[in-house]
Amino acid sequence: MEHLSLADAVEKHVRPGDSLQIFYGHSRWSAVAREVCRQFWGTDPQFELQFLSCGNLGTLFLHGKLLRKLTTAYAGDGFPTGGPNPIYARAVGDAEIDIEHWSILTYQQRNEAAARGLPASVTASLRGTDMAGNDAYTSVDTPFGEVGLVAPMGTDVFLLHAPVADVHGNVALTGPLMEGLWAGWGARRGAIVTVDKVVDDLSPWNASVKLPAHRVLAVVEAPFGAHPGGVYAGDLPSQGYGEDIPFWNEIARHSRADYDAWIKEWVLEVPDQQTWNDKLGADHLQWLLRRGEADSWREDDSAQPIDEDAPITKQEIAAAICARELSDRVIALGAHAILAGAGISNLASWAGAGLARQEGTEVRLTAEMGMWGYQPTPADPFIFNHRVFPGAEMLSDCSTILGTVVGGPGTVTIGCMSGAEVDRRGNINSTIIPGTSFLAGSGGGADVAGGCDETVLALVASPRRLVERCAFVTSPGDKVATVCTDLGILRKRDGELQLAAVIAGEGSLDERVRAAVGACGWPLEVDRNVAEITAPTMKEILTLRGWDRERILLS
Repeated sequence: MEHLSLADAVEKHVRPGDSLQIFYGHSRWSAVAREVCRQFWGTDPQFELQFLSCGNLGTLFLHGKLLRKLTTAYAGDGFPTGGPNPIYARAVGDAEIDIEHWSILTYQQRNEAAARGLPASVTASLRGTDMAGNDAYTSVDTPFGEVGLVAPMGTDVFLLHAPVADVHGNVALTGPLMEGLWAGWGARRGAIVTVDKVVDDLSPWNASVKLPAHRVLAVVEAPFGAHPGGVYAGDLPSQGYGEDIPFWNEIARHSRADYDAWIKEWVLEVPDQQTWNDKLGADHLQWLLRRGEADSWREDDSAQPIDEDAPITKQEIAAAICARELSDRVIALGAHAILAGAGISNLASWAGAGLARQEGTEVRLTAEMGMWGYQPTPADPFIFNHRVFPGAEMLSDCSTILGTVVGGPGTVTIGCMSGAEVDRRGNINSTIIPGTSFLAGSGGGADVAGGCDETVLALVASPRRLVERCAFVTSPGDKVATVCTDLGILRKRDGELQLAAVIAGEGSLDERVRAAVGACGWPLEVDRNVAEITAPTMKEILTLRGWDRERILLS
């Protein structure tokens, strides 16, 4: 293991044609990934990038034409909301690169197979999805039953940011760890690691050492090296900091307009982390440190009062109806957990868990990143909110949540999701509409929908979203029981969704039934005893707005 400058570490250890994997974890980004882009910009290095959730900054690799292949579970914007990004969409539409889609769990399981030196890892995910057609997936009959298998992920160099390492190169991290450090163990050459701090001795924190020195090619001290992502340091001898959501927003904006100018200013002309930090400025860095503290939500709470007078949106209606449904299903199934998806399904999950607890349940919120028993904080609508990490009952990884909490025999879990398309059998598409548009990818959707005991969806109804047949099946619909919309509720009957209830309001019951049917892209069957449910109350709406003060997700 060597102590090098960041530029020297990349120059020495990264080669054209390499398979590079960026650690996602809870930090989302790495200064070393940015340095790779800076050094290889305009050289056509033909990298294969393996990045669990590419987000806004992953677009650098595509915009700079640095890739031959992208292997991912999600390729789209992360902030301000998840969804398509034009650079990914253009690269896919123009067939500029080969993009291979996986779910979060199967991505991690491929890394695990590589780390263990196995020909494959067993998986229960992907069955019933179009991702099951990937060359690295197969299903086989065994004496023990049908088994899904995923092939190892071949990685040359692992790129990682962590809170702290020691002078020998041992690397310590706290949870939640999302895909974990399997790629660091399995990488053919090893890991280039940036850290916020290098210390002499990590033995007092040896339980948090996740990657030993012999797997590390170089360690570079790079304070704030996860920016614009954040770092949760917990009790480690380093200081954590929060995510810079305004900066993420700026990247999303520039990627749609003057991206070359932004890249020149923030990547190509930034030779090291100190220059990056100097550009951010001391006051901004101090603000990031404050955002890493568990009670920092109080400033946002004071600065952003709830808007009680804004008109109620379709998203708010759908989320409120979904929250009620989740509470009812938690009670009916005796569920231990709700796994919250992104967008309005996230807010619906939070509200639904609160309603279920008011009825005496002890249901927990869980999230694919590796969180169990967390509580959302006011004025922060994002599911992977660093402020909730300190108070969570357990911080782990996606294998624990998506491979054990979901689908394991000891825990009853209800998933709450959304999707760009949902078809009459409950299948979900969040990946691609061939010949039309690239969306983003599975994330943990395939793992949740295929593994939870039951799945409830929240979305705004329209014929574009409620379709006869999904153009691509990202998540299987077998366990999708209910779809909650702004116009009513669809429930599964004999394998197909039917209209079970409409929301009370203006017009006759028949008129509201016709409106719900008209918002569906197939001849929607109507339950003979279609119910009429009360419209969301202002109390329910304000509960949702309490988390999303700017109504980023709710408008």
